[in-house]
Amino acid sequence: MKKWEGYVHGVDIGGWLSQCDHTIETYENFITEKDFETIRSWGLDHVRIPVDYEVAEDHTEYIDRAVAWCEKYGLNMILDIHKTRGFSFDSGEGEEGFFESEKYQESFYELWEKLAKAYGNIGERLSFELLNEVTDKEYCEPWNRISLECVKRIRKIAPSVKIVIGGYYNNSIEAVKDLAMPYDENIVYTFHCYEPLVFTHQGAYWAPGMDTSFRMSLDATYAEMEKLSKEQLSQVTVGFDGFDGNDRLSAAFFDKHFSEVVKIGEERNVPIYCGEYGVIDLASSKEALRWYSFISESFNKYGIGRAAWNYKQKDFGLVDEHMKDVLPELVKYL
Repeated sequence: MKKWEGYVHGVDIGGWLSQCDHTIETYENFITEKDFETIRSWGLDHVRIPVDYEVAEDHTEYIDRAVAWCEKYGLNMILDIHKTRGFSFDSGEGEEGFFESEKYQESFYELWEKLAKAYGNIGERLSFELLNEVTDKEYCEPWNRISLECVKRIRKIAPSVKIVIGGYYNNSIEAVKDLAMPYDENIVYTFHCYEPLVFTHQGAYWAPGMDTSFRMSLDATYAEMEKLSKEQLSQVTVGFDGFDGNDRLSAAFFDKHFSEVVKIGEERNVPIYCGEYGVIDLASSKEALRWYSFISESFNKYGIGRAAWNYKQKDFGLVDEHMKDVLPELVKYL
């Protein structure tokens, strides 16, 4: 499969310019230059930086700051529009109508034209991710049309910048097969992986159906995980078909889970990238470490680049107190 060089080992910097209170205090203080230095010291090669449209429209000085810090510390960067006018993966944001509104879509195109003019010709060290986590499957065809038009507009300004595109069900693996064929050789397909969701999102207040007091061990068998998934989750999640119910999670689970998307990457000659993966901070840190070791083994087997969610806070923080006892070993798997 085609490999995306320079974007193999990364981390997300969420909560800074997206999923935040959008105050100058947050922009100035949540993330500093020291954090970029730390990320580089882990041996990582890139960061994925979620940015909401409010920042991309009115506070590009902070994007400039991120670009400068990446250059200083030898990191590549994915500029990810995490929320656009009229759409967010988080319904609580109150953004609605994007897929039906030509006005909102035109605003999206114009935003990316602005970003392309500012950052599109920096070179291989900066890439664009059009939009984070399209939700409903019914958006598939509109999104293919919108993303294609957006790529065409970017290409008039930045002919060779890498453009990252994911699909419905929050960048699910299932959606990758339904993405439009790559426009050119500089398209990257992305997915997110938090499987098995019942483990990585145990107790998550935002997961539909989840009891916030629920906790589980990674030592649960596949049969137990399947039962718990049905009890605790009401949304689409991966099953355990093809595995012995008495077996337990290992890299083989991810090998099977990723096999379809790897095949698509090979058939379409497009790199496959995992833009988010991680374990909630309610899980045991030592069990989270094991989960990272399993998924990392599979990423490495297939040559899939990735960025772990999340560097700091947002319920998954790698540098938070919860993970300090395993962090020195964990960074080897990122």
